[in-house]
Amino acid sequence: MRKLLISVAILLSALTIQGQARWNQQYQQYINQYKNTAIEEMKRWKIPASITLAQGLLESGAGKSKLAVKANNHFGIKCHGWDGKTFYQDDDARNECFRSYKTAFDSYEDHSRFLASGQRYAGLFKLRTTDYKGWARGLKAAGYATNPRYASQLIDIIELYKLYEYDSGKDYDKYVAKITHGHNFAYEIKKFNKNYYVIARKGDTYRSIAQEINVSYHKLALYNERDKDDVLEQGEIVWLKKKRSNAPKNYKGRLHYVKAGESMYTISQLYGIRLKSLYKLNHLKPDYQIRVGDGLRVR
Repeated sequence: MRKLLISVAILLSALTIQGQARWNQQYQQYINQYKNTAIEEMKRWKIPASITLAQGLLESGAGKSKLAVKANNHFGIKCHGWDGKTFYQDDDARNECFRSYKTAFDSYEDHSRFLASGQRYAGLFKLRTTDYKGWARGLKAAGYATNPRYASQLIDIIELYKLYEYDSGKDYDKYVAKITHGHNFAYEIKKFNKNYYVIARKGDTYRSIAQEINVSYHKLALYNERDKDDVLEQGEIVWLKKKRSNAPKNYKGRLHYVKAGESMYTISQLYGIRLKSLYKLNHLKPDYQIRVGDGLRVR
């Protein structure tokens, strides 16, 4: 009977990871949010970014678990000599003590320190950062988790989402890491035309966004050629650096055809071009009224 129960438990575990390993938007959003942090930790501590991300995804349910939401603990690390804030919940036993953090990024940093300072994980640091399979199996062998399929779960997630691509560090964006590290960043930072932007939410102002990225809201409004006190429309593009004089090279010879509701300003925002440059590219005066169907050069 005991063998039957164990077999059922393993089967249920396999079904669970299969459900988790299917691609879903929440997992991808989590990866987009924390990949730079994972790469930054890899550069500092030599822990594969793919392993850090996979553990974060698995342990926190892509940031949706009670432990992650209430305690910013993304790696399921229990107290064990911890003198900081704590959080209690049932796990292997009832009402177990878990570490609690001010931010999710503190959790990422502590995860690195936890592995690097733990004698039982010392052998893992002899492996290459590209050996994610060795790391996954080593974590299981060292007792990081009790689930018998823990290593397979990590490997499945890494391979499904191609997290191994981050182990080279090539996708690391120092600018994004700089402005997001140290707090839970509320926006997904996108990159286009050698610049960065976010999409405004309902009620956003240049002041509220500037506070998130730790820049002057006067400058942020200036980058977007707007008044510093303007209230933004939901869905607006907000550039985080000064816009450029034209669109990327692959737009050379291509035209943007004006759609209903567009203006020279919204088009300049769409391509990350300064408004005066858009007029200049098309030999238009500032008082020209564009019409639906007009073809505009953006480079």
